[in-house]
Amino acid sequence: MKSTGIVRKTDHLGRIVLPKELRTSLDIATKDPLEIFTERNRIILRKFKPKKECVITGETSDDNYVFCDGKVILSEEGIRILLEELE
Repeated sequence: MKSTGIVRKTDHLGRIVLPKELRTSLDIATKDPLEIFTERNRIILRKFKPKKECVITGETSDDNYVFCDGKVILSEEGIRILLEELE
């Protein structure tokens, strides 16, 4: 785990603000959902990514195709775009 050197206090509701530089470098936009995990005495935040989200179009659907043991998920539109790029 890499230390950022950033320290933040919680407010009276238990909230913290993630610095803009950190949000930018991790591609976290306003209102993006974050998953919260705990590990021993640590709190881990990770940008939530739906399990069947197309890696090209971002479309989320149960009809998306899963390849490479779940590492690549493509919608029909994503497959079309990929095939055009490969030609």
